[in-house]
Order: sequence, then structure tokens, then C-alpha cells
Amino acid sequence: MSQHHDAVGDRAHPPVRPRPETGAVSPLELFFDLVFVFALTQITATMAAQLSGTGLLRGLLLVALLWWSWTGYAWLANLIQADQGIARFGMFAAMAVMFVLALTIPEAFDDAPGGLSGPVVVAVCYFAFRALHLLLFYVSSRGDAGLRGQLLRFTPAMLGGTALLLAAGAADGATRTWLWVAALAVDYAGTYFGGARGWRIRSAGHFAERHGLIVIIALGESIVAIGVGVARLPISWPIVAASTLGLALAGGLWWAYFGISAAAGEHALAAVTGQERAGLARDAYSFLHLPLVAGIVLLALGLKKTLEYVGDGQAHALTDPLKGVALIALVGGIVMHLLAQAAFRWRTTGRLDPALPVAALLVAPFALLGTLLPALVTLAVVTVIIVVAVTLETRLRRPAQPAEHRGAGLPADR
Repeated sequence: MSQHHDAVGDRAHPPVRPRPETGAVSPLELFFDLVFVFALTQITATMAAQLSGTGLLRGLLLVALLWWSWTGYAWLANLIQADQGIARFGMFAAMAVMFVLALTIPEAFDDAPGGLSGPVVVAVCYFAFRALHLLLFYVSSRGDAGLRGQLLRFTPAMLGGTALLLAAGAADGATRTWLWVAALAVDYAGTYFGGARGWRIRSAGHFAERHGLIVIIALGESIVAIGVGVARLPISWPIVAASTLGLALAGGLWWAYFGISAAAGEHALAAVTGQERAGLARDAYSFLHLPLVAGIVLLALGLKKTLEYVGDGQAHALTDPLKGVALIALVGGIVMHLLAQAAFRWRTTGRLDPALPVAALLVAPFALLGTLLPALVTLAVVTVIIVVAVTLETRLRRPAQPAEHRGAGLPADR
């Protein structure tokens, strides 16, 4: 009798609760994402303080590390209700670990004197964050042999990547950077070659919305970078002009994604099931959204430096061109984002839309031409290219979903 009562109790109060096929992103998931807002801000500030090719590479490695951390929890929250049962406590614990990692970002490669070793703290936090994710996924896989088998194939890559990050903490200089590259390559490649047959996407609408919200967060960070870049400077007409252009540029990228890309992706994901849906979600969202978000982070760095150029009359003349890493970040970030969106559309719809690749080809030469033009002129020209391209694309084609389908990536099947 007691055993029967215990079994009934287990069914009545399961440790995790499955996510329904419809429903919105929970407030806890949005709260969870706030840690990543801070982390992205930390990365941009660190790259700005260490403006060099090595600093840019290290910043992108940090973005890749954060992205792989975040996307795992996006998959988890699509399978279970993140704000119910033990998942809630796991999410809060993961937030605490990620917040410590974000605090340590300035020391991720170059340890500051005194205190704990920054590179080791980052590696330990990454391991703890991923271990919590695996533990929650393992609990969620009870009764699902396919998912549990997939987790077993997934675990070695996570352990291998973390081991290489710990080794990087004991190294220094270029060796440390290359060990980071190896660690992320092992983690990403292990997931890809582990296949998708055991992964589950329960709600296409939730998964698409979740990624749309993180894109908004990244774009919001680019707007923060505009303000931070000139917060200490007196307001002037060049600052007004540059900040308006920066906002228009970010708005153009938002328009391209939420006007067409997000809708196409969600419909494609909803149209397939099982292994095919899991494979599409992995390729189009987990992999192709990385360069999409990384491009926005680079753009934020470029905008921050552009505002400093045009606003600080003592350090720069208004006619000074943007140079070096700052120019590469501005132009390269836009090009990376546009090409990633184009690849995302191709993977989800099977069609290569020409507007975004053409816009990327028009923007790319300004990595050289920008050295001959005032920074404000370069910003104005690339902004016009993006806004014109997105406007023409919107007018020449009907969006992939009905107009009432909300632009922030919110699903229609609520």
C-alpha cells in the first residue's frame, strides 16, 4: 500500500513538468536572460578596452562560450516548464554561476593581480553551468530512451571542452587563446556529429520566440553601447547625428530579422516533426544564430567607437576616419549578421534571398573605404545601405506570415 502511495505521489508531483506545445516564454526565462545582457555588455566593454586583433578574437570566443551556454537552456526550457518544480531552482543556480562568469570576463584571458585566477574561474563556472544543464536534462529524460541516449552522446564533448578550458587556465599568451579555440571546437563539433535523432523540440513557437528575444537583447546591447560611448561627453550635433544613425542601423537589422526571417523560421520549424525538426532547430537556431548574435556584438563595439570619434573633439577631429579594429568591428559585424540571416533563411526555407547578401557585398568594401572617409560619413553610408535594402525587400515580397503575427517572434498558436 505504501509503495502504491509513493508511486501515485511521484506521478502527482513529478520533479519536472513537461512544456505544453503552445504557450509563451515564462517570466523566469526572461529573468534568466538578464544575466546574458550583462555578460554581452561586459564583452563589448572588454573588447573596447583591449582594442586589437587579439582582443577581437578573444571577444568572439567569449561570445561563442556564452552562446553555447545559453542555447542549451533554450532547448531545456522547450522540453520542460522552467519555472516549475526543481527546474526553477536549477535555473536560479545556473543564473548565479553565469553571473560570476560574467563578472570574470575582463580576466578570462589576462588574470588580474591578486584574488582568484580569472581563467580558472571562467572554466569552473562554465563546467558548473553545463553540468546543471545536463543534470536537469537527465531528470527530464526519464522514460525517454532516445533523449537519454542523446545526452550520453553529448556529454563527452562537454567534458572535453571544459577540460581544455581548464588547461587554458594553466597556460598563458597565445597558447591560452588557442586552447580556447580547441575547447569550443570540441564542444560545438561534438554536438553536431552527435546527431539530432534524440533531441526534442516540443514547441516550435516557443523555441522561435526564445531565440527572437535573445536577438532583441543583443540589439538592445548595441543601443546601450551607443549611449555608453558618449555618456561622459557633452551633447553635440555630431553626437545627435551619429546616435540617430546608429539607432536606424540597429532598427534596420531588427526589421530584417523580425519582418521576414523570424516568421519564416518559425513556420519552417512548425511544419516538420521529430528528428527533422530537431536537426533544423540545431542548424538554424543553435548554430546559425551564433554569427547572427556575434555580428551584433561586433556592431555594438563599432558603434561605441564611432560615437567616441565623432563626439570627443579633443581626441579626434570630426573629419577623422574610423580605423583599424574599430572599423573592422563596425563593417565586419554588419556583414557577419547579414550573411548569417541569409544562411538562416536558406536553411529554414530552402531559398536564398538576394537582398541581404547583396547588402553585405555593398557594405564590405567600407572596411577599406572607411579609412578614407570621416567616421560619421561611413556610418551614414552603411546605414543607408541597410535601410534601403530592407525597405526594398519588404516591399517586393509578402512576409512569410500574416500581418497579425506579431513582429517580436511571438507565435500565432497561442
